[in-house]
Amino acid sequence: MAPVNVLMVGTGEYTTGWVGTGGSTSDKKVGVVGLTLFDLRRRGKVGELSMAGSFPADDAVDPESYKIAIDALSPGDAITIFAPDTTHFPIALYAIRKGIHVLITKPATKTLEDHLTLLEEAEKAKVFVYVEHHKRFDPAYSDARAKAKSLGDFNYFYSYMSQPKSQLETFRAWAGKESDISYYLNSHHIDINESMVPGYRPFKVTASGSTGCATGLGCVGGTEDTITLLTDWVKKDDPSKTATGVYTASWTAPQRAGVHSNQYFHYMASKGEIRANQSKRGYDVTDDDMGGLTWYNPFYMRYAPDEEGNFGGQTGYGYISFEKFVDACSALNEGRITLPELDRRGLSTLRNTIVTGAILHAGRISLDEKRSVGIEEVGGVLRLV
Repeated sequence: MAPVNVLMVGTGEYTTGWVGTGGSTSDKKVGVVGLTLFDLRRRGKVGELSMAGSFPADDAVDPESYKIAIDALSPGDAITIFAPDTTHFPIALYAIRKGIHVLITKPATKTLEDHLTLLEEAEKAKVFVYVEHHKRFDPAYSDARAKAKSLGDFNYFYSYMSQPKSQLETFRAWAGKESDISYYLNSHHIDINESMVPGYRPFKVTASGSTGCATGLGCVGGTEDTITLLTDWVKKDDPSKTATGVYTASWTAPQRAGVHSNQYFHYMASKGEIRANQSKRGYDVTDDDMGGLTWYNPFYMRYAPDEEGNFGGQTGYGYISFEKFVDACSALNEGRITLPELDRRGLSTLRNTIVTGAILHAGRISLDEKRSVGIEEVGGVLRLV
């Protein structure tokens, strides 16, 4: 069969490196999605590529322009969604009902109910919906996840992830209005923790947030600077065993911290513990023009070309995540694999990310209503109480 055609919905920083006022100054200066997919096309893994933003013509603004672009695709083609969190559900649902495979940046949706609706619709349409949790393919995190399963019962998990205040220039249009820093960054470590402990389920979330800095930088009143989710877990087959997860995310870190994203976790179990600090990868550069010491992360996206002048970052975990999606779409189209088999592979499918979605949604409710939020499993289905 011909390679899958891919439409990129959303043309901002993560797709193109463009942030509205110019090129990004982050570690994604030329984007991730577009560059990766163009290289996958060079390698024969994808066919035609297209993009859709909110500006279908120079003199027009249409937030539903994605429908026109999706209508131009054929069943078995695919889309990527890198747009504000509130748009994920309607865009994905429209594509699914057209028989289109979907890659969504995390979080898949803002609510548990919408997540479960997409899952039901995707299974009905027999299309693959993949949540782009690329930290699963970070070599250190991937190895740590495997080792954690041999360390006995889950007891404690703490994580922290941040980005500098300058990112609020990019996110100001939706930060605090349509989504928050927990959906944006805590989603990474919650997914890592949940995938480490398949024998456990969360049963309560209590959230806390700090404010003041983001609003001083032009965000709407009430925008949280830092959000922490305290999550209680219980072992599925032995309720006497419980565990604690603490996930903290911030987008008001110092401008000159030396890294674009501080990120680390501590996992403790009954027979051992794991500490992973991915802020500094043992590779630093001092540059007078940059004003000091900077730690780079070539394991995520490596922009240096290969010996033939082509993109040479195929081993980056940002790239691998997209390649996994494209390969799965092709295998489904050719009948070489089924949706249940993809779930069993441990990929970040809709089914394999339900718990992460539930914790994130519970955290938002906890912040808004100033209470703890329970997570129950009834008939095999999670619900918030």
